[in-house]
Amino acid sequence: MTKKKSKIYKKKGNVVKDLTKNIFRILNEDSSKSYNHKQMAAKLKISDTDGKNQIIQKLVELTGTKKIKEIERGKFQINADRKYSIGTLDITSNGNGYFITEDYDDDIFIPNNSLGKGLHQDTVKAYVYKNRSGKKMEADVVEVLERAKTEFVGVLQKNKNFGFVIPDNNKMYADIFISENNMQGAEHGDKVQAKIIDWPQNSKNPFGKIITVLGKPGEHNTEMHSILLEYDLPYEFESEVEKEAENLSIEITKEEISKRRDMRKDLTFTIDPKDAKDFDDALSFKKLENGNFEIGIHIADVSHYLEPKTILDDEAYKRATSVYLVDRVVPMLPEMLSNGVCSLRPNEEKLTFSAVFEINQKAQIISQWFGRTVTYSDQRFAYEEAQSIIENCKLSDSISPYTMPADTSIIDKEYQVTPEIVAATLKLNELSKILRKKRMKDGAISFDRVEVKFDLDKEANPVGVFFKESKDANKLIEEFMLLANRKVAEFIGFSKGKATNKTFIYRVHDEPDVEKLASLQNMVSKFGYKINTDTKEATSDSLNQLLSDVHGKPESNMIETLTIRTMSKAVYTTQNIGHYGLSFDYYSHFTSPIRRYPDIMTHRLLQHYLEGGDTPKALSYEEKCKHSSKREELASKAERSSIKYMQVKYMQDHKDEVFEGVITGVTEWGIYVEIATNKCEGMVRIKDIKSDFYMFDEKQYAIVGKSTKRMYQLGDDVKIQVKKADLERKHLDFNLIEEE
Repeated sequence: MTKKKSKIYKKKGNVVKDLTKNIFRILNEDSSKSYNHKQMAAKLKISDTDGKNQIIQKLVELTGTKKIKEIERGKFQINADRKYSIGTLDITSNGNGYFITEDYDDDIFIPNNSLGKGLHQDTVKAYVYKNRSGKKMEADVVEVLERAKTEFVGVLQKNKNFGFVIPDNNKMYADIFISENNMQGAEHGDKVQAKIIDWPQNSKNPFGKIITVLGKPGEHNTEMHSILLEYDLPYEFESEVEKEAENLSIEITKEEISKRRDMRKDLTFTIDPKDAKDFDDALSFKKLENGNFEIGIHIADVSHYLEPKTILDDEAYKRATSVYLVDRVVPMLPEMLSNGVCSLRPNEEKLTFSAVFEINQKAQIISQWFGRTVTYSDQRFAYEEAQSIIENCKLSDSISPYTMPADTSIIDKEYQVTPEIVAATLKLNELSKILRKKRMKDGAISFDRVEVKFDLDKEANPVGVFFKESKDANKLIEEFMLLANRKVAEFIGFSKGKATNKTFIYRVHDEPDVEKLASLQNMVSKFGYKINTDTKEATSDSLNQLLSDVHGKPESNMIETLTIRTMSKAVYTTQNIGHYGLSFDYYSHFTSPIRRYPDIMTHRLLQHYLEGGDTPKALSYEEKCKHSSKREELASKAERSSIKYMQVKYMQDHKDEVFEGVITGVTEWGIYVEIATNKCEGMVRIKDIKSDFYMFDEKQYAIVGKSTKRMYQLGDDVKIQVKKADLERKHLDFNLIEEE
């Protein structure tokens, strides 16, 4: 595991980034020295009063918790007597761990025998010390303060009167002991969910009970449900949640309409994936007499139906996000809401929350309006249908007349394609390209990644693999959703030339870590690419150039993945630091409340401020942001796991074929190869390469034959066959086809 390095200090808005870690970094440089707040400000290159005040406040806080001590008035020093720290465990696949705490700049190694029954992501108290060499820090877990997880999915190995659940998660290093009376009818070999109920002091294994019998390993639904439960993601709603949804009043009354801006007569339509069932955003379009355009971004007003402190709202918050597996969607809201009353279906009146802009021919914002509306969608487009209009229709300077497509067969005959809708689609596409060009010029990073998709038969078995790329129709919707998200965040967070102190939900994305960028440069140089990290602007430009250069090449997926990994994770927070990847100073999530709980919070706060409400305390919202970010990460992991499962399942039927691939990773135990035609990745183990004895060369990202000196290096093209497709482990083993 790579240890985390501290980031270069920076300040955006009113928030000093990584202040606690930077204070400890300064004090740990020489534990005999003391510093006042002015000296620390100088070291951190903070010159403004607000930043210095934050340092003072943090020093008081750290003194109160005895992490540092005030040796004389205003002079602070590390508390050398305090050897115990509180932090989080990060368990590696080999059973060792790292202790992550704000008290130290680097992650601290913990050998397996010092984990003290701590599990992955647990909050623990640890004793930190220098190892025998005196050069490196190590830690022993002395107390588990909070379990991150107590329920695990695995396979039951049953003996006569007891059994063990062997967890699927390779970071769970201990099998779970199950007594006979805690089996719940599970049979030997069943895939189950088990809960830890005790871990006796003198026991190597935790004691547990089986709470769900999922079925036999390898069965499709068993594995899909296992993936969801492994990441603590439910796959069905409790009856009381469904019942409350069914009892909602869904009538759109005249009284409710009178409270809203009525936009039902404005030309409005949706563009979504062809298999989408919930439509949470729509666009309206109107040409104004002054030659400008009024464009509305209309979002399902979920907050109208979802009242705080109800069973429905509690369930939505608990889930925090919809989950998109390969063969199914696990919605955040019951179907009655997600696919019904809140979905902006065609030819239906809907309650919406809207961002309406007057935009000129240069895509400049002339005026804006935010508020609750009532709308009527005239048409529903699939992306493919909108793309057909964009590719086959021509727009004149006056918007109309237009030229109809040469081939309209792709456009669903259920809906009539009117001249107005064709013209609106073409003009929106024009404006979206201007918006995108400006965003890229401002330093946004363009991640137009190819998505792996599967053709599934009636039993959800993968019978084909195809790639989905973002086209103009996708980018059209993306740009106007980005516009709404950005402008809503600016409306609340920025006023009269300066940042406001209003509590709000921001979607933030920090700058890339300097160490990770250096590692990326080292990696891509093997393929002949370079990146320039001299300035923020140069970094953005060169990353975009890199992504452009690799697009469509065998190494593209690997380099795009590595580039994404250099980026910080985007998260939800009330403390705005901007969004690096989009190059926005202010950014929120406003446009998908059917599938994201933070969007619901954004709607509620926006309406609260529109009604003249005071700023609520940020603390409770910050906790909800952290919860939402965590749930989003779990959902993302489950989605990736389902893709990996389908790839392995697909390759089970292709064991006799020879595939061309590219080496995407090199380790001391083997090489990872990604198949060019379907992006499936597997491992060729060194022990399975019979032509020579190969050794790992870390500097060259290669394995080298001891006798022949033959080298297999990162990025090399190779041929492979499937040796083993392990569905339970979601892992592919390959045999290397060596050329004579």
